[in-house]
Amino acid sequence: MSTATTLENTVRITDAGPALKRIDITIPTAKVNEQIESAFSGLASQAVVPGFRKGHVPRGLLEKRFGEAVLQEARQQLVSQAYQSALEANKIRPIGQPELAPGAVDAELVRGKDFLLSLEVEVMPEFELPAWEGLALRRPILDIEPKHVEEEIERLSYRLGNPAQIEGPFQPLDRMVGKAVVRLKGDDKVFFETDNALSVVPAEDDAGKGPFLGLLVDGLDAILGGKKVGDVVTIQMDGPESHEIIEIRGKPLSVEYTINAAERIAPATREEIASKMGVETVDLMRENLKGVLERRRDDEQRSALRDQVFEQLASKVDFELPARLSESQVGRDLERQRLEMLYRGTDPEVVESRLAEIRSATADETRRRLKLFFLLGKLAETLGVEATEGEVNGRIAAIARSRGMRPDAMRAELDKSNRVGEIALQIREHKSADRVISKAVISDIPAEKWNEEAQAKTKGLSGTPSTVSTPKASASKAPPKAPTKESKGKSKD
Repeated sequence: MSTATTLENTVRITDAGPALKRIDITIPTAKVNEQIESAFSGLASQAVVPGFRKGHVPRGLLEKRFGEAVLQEARQQLVSQAYQSALEANKIRPIGQPELAPGAVDAELVRGKDFLLSLEVEVMPEFELPAWEGLALRRPILDIEPKHVEEEIERLSYRLGNPAQIEGPFQPLDRMVGKAVVRLKGDDKVFFETDNALSVVPAEDDAGKGPFLGLLVDGLDAILGGKKVGDVVTIQMDGPESHEIIEIRGKPLSVEYTINAAERIAPATREEIASKMGVETVDLMRENLKGVLERRRDDEQRSALRDQVFEQLASKVDFELPARLSESQVGRDLERQRLEMLYRGTDPEVVESRLAEIRSATADETRRRLKLFFLLGKLAETLGVEATEGEVNGRIAAIARSRGMRPDAMRAELDKSNRVGEIALQIREHKSADRVISKAVISDIPAEKWNEEAQAKTKGLSGTPSTVSTPKASASKAPPKAPTKESKGKSKD
């Protein structure tokens, strides 16, 4: 525990749990009065009230008409300043937004009285970085053969195929869009609804499972297979314990799904694929695809090495994590997984399917990834690794290519959702891991054996896989566009 007087405020910091601090701040009366007076003085100079000249409105009238709003604004400024000063003075590194401490009152600002503020905030855990030089790593080796190229062509035949609207009955890989109304079990109120819920009948080798509204649904093939446009089906699923939306964690969900439109893909011929790729012959297309697959293999090879670095470092250190998984923590973890897969060149639809699997993971698995987040942050800080603006732009361009977008459009999308910072974090993590890899002892292993071990080890878990995939292993036969009544391929997942 520490107590200090900071800029006239009395600040008391106490431990409230694992990686959790309670901050009690007392803002003295004099400072409260000063803030209120400053707020009303600023209003008095700018307020325009009929019957009075600007800057000459009586103070009593201002307080009567605008007092509540002015006090609220003054309170927000005072709280923000006090909180930031407390963080800086006590070298606290928060990892989320502060919340009102248990038992504390969300008090109003009152002239002539001290203002008491009690918050809790999750902070960076404290731990020592384990030894990282000389790690023993294995590099999976895969030679790209003609069969891999043919599997990639098969995948592209669906991705670049020709969609046609259908009425049903639906069969594997048919896609549909419709209205979804979600309710929590035992509650008649609508929890969520959308007119553009996309679904795909699972492929025959998907064991009947498929993503719907971002969650993995068992038996989705039986629910959708054989249905037709206009049908209304009920989909039952459970909210994962570590979902980013707290209200649905562990809750049974019922979805009424009205199918409004559907389409089926006619696979493109090899000649059509070559033409869409901008090459003259099928043979030249095969050569280009071999180069694409070799680059993808190299990227996944590097990712496999990084994953080993992450796993080994995490196994060598232990520290307490925040007791609760906040929405922001889980959401940040999902976004990191999404960006990692997009950077690897994973099809966007496969990304969404894997994210549904990640949401189905246990809370322990989610906490394992959270631990890794803190560990990698500490590693980057220790090594002095930063992401340059040029590196961020290059990474955004790479992700844009994987999604068939222009880099500037991709940047605008990331800026709009405040995700550019996640790109920088991803780069820092990769650069830090690569620094460790440069000091590691590396041996080679056939990719087939590596994949067998990785799949056995991660069975039942989720996240970005540590396998070095052949095209077949990462194939998405589902087409890239969602059907609409106008067959324009627009949807909102």
